[in-house]
Amino acid sequence: MTSFNRSTSRRLKKLTQIPSIWEGDRRPLSSPSQHSDSEAKGECILWVDYSQGVVRGMDVVASDIGPEAIVRTLMQAMEHPQSPARPARPQRIVVKDREIQFYLRGVLQDLDIAIDYAPELPLIDELFRGFADILDSQTPDLPPQYAQILREKAFAIWQAAPWEFLEEQQILSIEINKWDVGTLYASVMGMLGMEYGILFYRSEESLKQFRAAVLRDEESTEHLEEAFLKQDCLFLTFESADETDEEDDLADLPLSEIDPTFGNIHPLEGLRSVLYDEEALVILVAIESLSRFIRDHRRQLHEDIFPTLSRRYRISLPQSEESTKSIAVTVSTMPQLAAELEEMAGFGVDEREIGNLDFQSLQDDLIPEDSFLSLGVVSWEMLEYLRKGVSYHPAGEIKQVGDGLPVILIQTSRPKAKTVIERIETVGGLRAICFNPGADSFDGDRYDLGLLQTQNGELFLFGEFLDEDPIHVEARKKWNQRCKNTKGYCGLIIAKGLTGASRRNPQLRDMMALFEARSLSPKDLGIGTLQLMPQLKFE
Repeated sequence: MTSFNRSTSRRLKKLTQIPSIWEGDRRPLSSPSQHSDSEAKGECILWVDYSQGVVRGMDVVASDIGPEAIVRTLMQAMEHPQSPARPARPQRIVVKDREIQFYLRGVLQDLDIAIDYAPELPLIDELFRGFADILDSQTPDLPPQYAQILREKAFAIWQAAPWEFLEEQQILSIEINKWDVGTLYASVMGMLGMEYGILFYRSEESLKQFRAAVLRDEESTEHLEEAFLKQDCLFLTFESADETDEEDDLADLPLSEIDPTFGNIHPLEGLRSVLYDEEALVILVAIESLSRFIRDHRRQLHEDIFPTLSRRYRISLPQSEESTKSIAVTVSTMPQLAAELEEMAGFGVDEREIGNLDFQSLQDDLIPEDSFLSLGVVSWEMLEYLRKGVSYHPAGEIKQVGDGLPVILIQTSRPKAKTVIERIETVGGLRAICFNPGADSFDGDRYDLGLLQTQNGELFLFGEFLDEDPIHVEARKKWNQRCKNTKGYCGLIIAKGLTGASRRNPQLRDMMALFEARSLSPKDLGIGTLQLMPQLKFE
């Protein structure tokens, strides 16, 4: 049995011993009526001075923590008691658990404290009854009659993964006209792989005000928090059930480790992760209608241009006090609002100017055929070293958001690398990097073509990737997320060492040039799908 070391015993014996009786116990936090798993809820340890009627020490521990925890809380009750009690040592301790009694007798044997047993502890019993009443009176996060179906609908949204093709500014309206709700405006979060969920704004005005506030105060944490709490919306978000490391992407976790959370934000209420009956019905109808709309129009929503779509659904309501069995809901895309939000954020302005430049036929003679190519990211710290140590061509002021600057790295031999750098510099530098669809009409294969656009408008092919290549698909997903973080800024690194020891793994000393540029979408470039011609060149 573990016991105090001698110095601790001497320190505790110096405490004034008062003529009082202390009660001590540890019990599950959940109340009997909740039928909760006590292991999930933990246990509460209490030490009270029965003579004075005050709590001296309290702690909450996991259920599998050993008896040492009750001694640690007792030491706090003696040396650092809760106000208004003063440090002291009791003459007598009473517990209602025989195992705890024998354990304390062994541990406290040098402190001259009597350890007794009693079948009931009046003061502690009363305190725990109060705790149980509080737990029973707490409002559940979801109305019990709707909890299961809401979670099922939430998981259906998770598996549909609308954030794979819908950006936050691509708003969908959901016309309900029930429960004092007219139209909700759904904004899908998750394309950046950071936060996944859907915000259901109660008004278009609230949505615009929040976007404007974020853009205005994006570097002020205090103002951002204020803007966040001024939203007027219902929400569904997804979190890790096991509180995994923040670096992990939820999309990589199995469904069993995903936990949906519902709630409400209102300027006068703030944030609460609780839904009341009518709110639960509203968000249930919104999620179900949105799921059906995504199912019916998934292909159109994948297009580069946000389409004009609308569909009406009849949504059945779960059994409740509502006399209505079902309601009609209309879901529509809002391309005009999406364009307005993009313009508000400054998205696409520079890119449209770039994409509309005239260019000659696509060329494929800039990047040597045997080059090593990779899509990746350069940390912000490494970027500073690069800018100072290589031929550097900036593109503008880049805010350090996310894990770094997304880059295309091309490694070749030193002579060929110099030739590539000189050719790009000769035409004024690099203007943009783009991935554009390509197709082979002979075998039906579809490609993701990597393109470089120089300042004079010429387009150069740097890579051809099959659409079905899972490695490239994942790399492109990360590329898109990172470019979103940097507001469209990216870079091209030219490195030497293809035939040396650093082949396919160039080090800082191998990097010869950094060209910063803008990232373009196929829509911004505006050249459509490129076809593989008989000359075996994309033109």
